[in-house]
Amino acid sequence: MDYPLPLVTVDAVLLTLRAGALEIALHQRDRAPFKNAMALPGGVVHADEDDHTEASIRRVLREKTGFEPRYLEQLQVFSGKDRDPRQWSLSVSYVALVPAAELEAASQAGFPGFQGFRFVSVDALPPLAFDHASIVTAAVARLRNKSSYSTLPFFLLPERFTLTELQHTYEAILQTRLEKSNFRRKMDAWGVLEDTGEQVGGAQRPARLYRLKDFTLFDRSVG
Repeated sequence: MDYPLPLVTVDAVLLTLRAGALEIALHQRDRAPFKNAMALPGGVVHADEDDHTEASIRRVLREKTGFEPRYLEQLQVFSGKDRDPRQWSLSVSYVALVPAAELEAASQAGFPGFQGFRFVSVDALPPLAFDHASIVTAAVARLRNKSSYSTLPFFLLPERFTLTELQHTYEAILQTRLEKSNFRRKMDAWGVLEDTGEQVGGAQRPARLYRLKDFTLFDRSVG
């Protein structure tokens, strides 16, 4: 017996932090369905080219943005007969974290596909195509939950950063204020920071620059 095949796609919630607020990358669709609606970067899995869905989403992001994110994590599968008017479909969704400086560099490089993207606050989304609003909601919840016990927020920072910038990043994601001395003791206890020996700021109050020792996700309670 023959069975109809589902449409298999991948989508990425590309998150960055600018001016203390979480933002995501969106672009305007230029074809049906949902023509002219805003949507997440995504595309159809190429079964003859992609070894797996992570290869698919990396290919899609290279084609549409010109770069690959430093951090990429599979979120979940969204599926059903009603999410795409063309046919029964499923999307393997991903969370991607990108420092704002890398986005600015990509924009200045003039990659054609990247110019079509807008960055909007996760708290002020426009109407989105398909079930992309649900995907964004799940991605933001994942980020905020994992940020309470891991080094995940580090991936939204440039390679070198001050402890104040690190604390403000955690606060922006967790939507709460963190006591400075407790936060720094926690970072010391984790042992994931490396002093670069560099400083920024004026001569009166220079701040040390740090970096993450490696880019392996480290899980432990921040609270």
